[in-house]
Amino acid sequence: MSERTATIASRVGLHARPAAIFAGAVGALDLEVTIGLEGDPIDDAMDASSILSLMSLGAGHGQVVVLRAEGAGADEALESLVAILETDHDAAE
Repeated sequence: MSERTATIASRVGLHARPAAIFAGAVGALDLEVTIGLEGDPIDDAMDASSILSLMSLGAGHGQVVVLRAEGAGADEALESLVAILETDHDAAE
């Protein structure tokens, strides 16, 4: 199983727009990806393709989350997902 950590960069945390962007990216993958707060038990990890799960996770700006996936291409997929989480999608354009 592949695992990566990411620090939430969006100023409002993993809510609304950032959650939708991230869930869409996970949904486009042919992998099951889970997400959980760093330090939480692995059993508490949630489906990373679910916007509701992402928002209920309550990950705020600066918090670290753990992403896990298994299967072909998991390492590369997780790297791309980390990049999404570590981008401030709420920044003024």
